[in-house]
Amino acid sequence: MHESQTSAALFRRACFLTGARRGGQFPQDHGAEVAFAGRSNAGKSSALNALTDNRALARTSKTPGRTQEINFFRLDEQRRLVDLPGYGYARAPAEVRQQWSHTLQHYLEHRHCLRGLVLVMDVRHPFMPFDQQLVDWCSALALPLHILLTKADKLSTSRGMATLLDARRHLSERGHGCSIQLFSVVSRQGVGELAARLLAWLGQSPDA
Repeated sequence: MHESQTSAALFRRACFLTGARRGGQFPQDHGAEVAFAGRSNAGKSSALNALTDNRALARTSKTPGRTQEINFFRLDEQRRLVDLPGYGYARAPAEVRQQWSHTLQHYLEHRHCLRGLVLVMDVRHPFMPFDQQLVDWCSALALPLHILLTKADKLSTSRGMATLLDARRHLSERGHGCSIQLFSVVSRQGVGELAARLLAWLGQSPDA
């Protein structure tokens, strides 16, 4: 089977496994998983839905910050996708936001099966403070990072490419070797590139 067909078939298998508000509720720490993080209005859930070709997989909302759990999606017995709570603009009490931050830190630092993080940023507003914090965090943890500059359809092709080049320059100047791409749910730009990256991280099983 062609690699693009293999990856598409794998991600279309995604189904909800469980939601967790704290570490003790996480699934068993085995196999391999890739997590998605990003600001509440960056299009994280929509990117997951585009990847899996399932608009109902990850909840999307016009009210940012509604997802308050870490949601795990099963691909097969050994592999999972993980939707981390969106940050920024969350209409929640300070103590709740603090708990989200603590759970996120615990997950990133102690989840042994985590193979990489996909950081979703709006191409029109990249590298907001917490975005940059996550980039630095991944660098310190030696955790593979792939950045999606979403909503690329909102910019002209030339402006989108200029933003991508600027972002690569920014990362290089800070010593980060992570990968980065343009992405659009509307035009499906970059969906195949994202799938290939994740398949490389997750590995390919014989029955994939």
